Amino acid sequence: MKFSLADPSNGYVVHSYADDSVTIGGQYFDHSLVVLPDRILDDWRPQTFLELEAADFETLAALTPDLVILGTGLSLHFPAPSLYRSLASAGIGLEIMTMPAACRTYNVLVSEGRRAAAALLFR
Repeated sequence: MKFSLADPSNGYVVHSYADDSVTIGGQYFDHSLVVLPDRILDDWRPQTFLELEAADFETLAALTPDLVILGTGLSLHFPAPSLYRSLASAGIGLEIMTMPAACRTYNVLVSEGRRAAAALLFR
């Protein structure tokens, strides 16, 4: 699905997504990544939902977003609370969504000037 062009002064937004990829800032990604308004981390370790570990959420907490949106692919999957304890301890919210919903929600939050992080898993 394609989105309309967002105001680039708001930072990185998802311009389009498919079942197995996203386009952000003119770059195509077909592996997991984290996108924030001011940067893209295209080397986020887990490549599938089942690979998620507590250290992956600690990496997200260190980025100090207001909110993390975890996109879990085309199906909704919920990680064990023990994995994301570092986010809760830091006062960072976590929303879990399918990858398409995560992309749309992230774009809305960034357009509102929020410091959100979208952690996107395609599998």
